[in-house]
Amino acid sequence: MLQKLAAAPQADRPPGRIIPGSLRSTDMHRTIFTTPVVNNLLRGFSVTFLRWSGWTVSGGLPAEHPKCVLIAAPHTSNWDLPYTLMVAFALRLNVYWMGKQQIFRWPFGGLMRWLGGIAVNREQSSNLVAASAAALVAADGPVQLIVPPEGTRSKTRYWKTGFYWIAHTAQVPIVMAYMDYERKLSGLGPVFMPSGDIEADMVKIKAFYAPFKGKNASQFDHQ
Repeated sequence: MLQKLAAAPQADRPPGRIIPGSLRSTDMHRTIFTTPVVNNLLRGFSVTFLRWSGWTVSGGLPAEHPKCVLIAAPHTSNWDLPYTLMVAFALRLNVYWMGKQQIFRWPFGGLMRWLGGIAVNREQSSNLVAASAAALVAADGPVQLIVPPEGTRSKTRYWKTGFYWIAHTAQVPIVMAYMDYERKLSGLGPVFMPSGDIEADMVKIKAFYAPFKGKNASQFDHQ
């Protein structure tokens, strides 16, 4: 359900200009996370549910990095979305996530956008990296953009690198968010500032995720 982004056109260079009609700063719309009363109620529910079901949520967003890209990994199941939203409430985050265009169709489109969703058209996503970076820069206040490195339906041997180039282009850090279904652990890990040397940086990022197992662990490859 969470939408992966394609890699940059070349491994050593981020994509270029923004195409009109792609993701815009206005897509950082009002969400359930910025709706005061509802936010408080759902935070209480999320904390209670996660604790009752045996999950441990750790970490927090550093105050000096209110804007960042969160890696959503391992991402192997549509169940990742509700658990991700509950963890976001528990950690008092203001998240946006990218989803397949199909889940934004009537009658669920308004709900998905209120939950922080941004519709992605796979066939017209060539400049999503540049557009997403511009939206992060232009957004007012704290914003965390969730981008998974892999899809959900089938095993993907290699990670997509859209999340990396969004952070690099926007000059914001990557925060390594994780979800381990086997040990019921979730939260925010280290803050990582991309250097532009994607090969070296990806080795470090993948090493962090090596111990974690998604709901369908066989679908997540650490290569």
